[in-house]
Amino acid sequence: MEFKKYLAVILGCGLILSACGDGGSEGEGETETTEEGEASEGESSEEGSAGLETNIVTIATGGSSGPYNIIATTLAEGYSSEFDVNSRTQTTGASAENLNLLGEEKVEMAFVMSDALTQAVNGEETFSEPIENVQQVAALYPNFVQVITTEGAGIESIDDLAGKRVAVGDQNSGVEIATRSILDAHGMTYDDMEVDYLGYAEAAEAMRGGQIDAAFLTSGLPNASVMELENSVDLKIVPIEGDAVDTLSEDAEYFEALEIPADTYGNEEAVPTAAIMNALVVREDLSEDDVYELTKYLFENLDSLANSHQAAEDISLETAQERAVIDIHPGAQRYYDEQ
Repeated sequence: MEFKKYLAVILGCGLILSACGDGGSEGEGETETTEEGEASEGESSEEGSAGLETNIVTIATGGSSGPYNIIATTLAEGYSSEFDVNSRTQTTGASAENLNLLGEEKVEMAFVMSDALTQAVNGEETFSEPIENVQQVAALYPNFVQVITTEGAGIESIDDLAGKRVAVGDQNSGVEIATRSILDAHGMTYDDMEVDYLGYAEAAEAMRGGQIDAAFLTSGLPNASVMELENSVDLKIVPIEGDAVDTLSEDAEYFEALEIPADTYGNEEAVPTAAIMNALVVREDLSEDDVYELTKYLFENLDSLANSHQAAEDISLETAQERAVIDIHPGAQRYYDEQ
C-alpha cells in the first residue's frame, strides 16, 4: 500500500512537471509571437516613416472639380504609397480657408494662390492678423483668370459687367480675392453689379440655368467645370486687356499678362487675361527632413501629376524658387540646393 501511494505521488509529480513544461513552451511561443509582432510593427513603422516624423499629411485643396483637388489627390496618393503615411486631400473653399487651416494646424500642406498667400503673411485684406506658421515649398503653375459668359449676355469686356449678375468665387477664396483686384483695376466694385459667391461647379450650374450672366474662375487650364459647361451653353471668354494687368502688376508683382490659348474652350483665338502663380505651402513647424522628402517626391514625380491634370505640366525646378513670394521652408531649400 505504501509503495502504491509512493508510486502515485511520483506519477502525479511527473504529470505536473510535464504540464509545466508545456506551459513554458506556450509561454515562449507567445513571447516569440509578441516579439515578432513588435518587430513587424517596428519594421512597418520604419518602412512607413521613410524618414518622415509625421504620420499624417493632409493637403488642403479647393473645389472637387478644380485642378487643386485633382493634382493634390494624385500627390496625396503618392505620399501614402511612398511613405506609408495617412495622406489625403481636404476639399475647401480654397486659398484663404487653406491658409487659415494651416495657421490653426489643422492641415499640413495646402495649394494656394500667391496673392492670398502674400496677404495672409502680411495680415492684409481678409486676414485680420498675419498667419505666421506657413512657409513655401514651391511656386507651381499659373492660375489663369477666366471670366466666362454666354454669347447672348451682351458682355464684351469687364466694364460690361456693370448691372449684371456675376459669380465672384467662394467668399474669401483666392478666386474672390483676385476678382476684387481685377475689378479695382477697372475702376469697379461689387456695388456696380449683383454679386453671387459661388465656386466653380456652382457657378457653372447657375450659368447653365440662366441665374447669372458671368462668372470669375481662377485656375489652371482647362477647368473641368468650364469644359462641362461648354457642352450646354454658347460659351464666351471675356478678355482682360494688358493695361488692366499693368495696373495690377504695379501693386502686386504676382500678377502677369498671359493668354488662354485658342481651343481651350472652343475659342477660336487666344484670349488675353491675367494670371497668378499658385503655391504649394507647408506648416513651418514640420521638420526639415520631412519637408525635404515631401519636396523631393514632388519633383521626382511630376509626370504622374501632369497625367492627372495638364496644368501640372508647368511645374518646374526653374520657377519653383524664383517665383516664390514668401520664405521657402528649410527642407525644401535643402532639396533645391542639392540640384
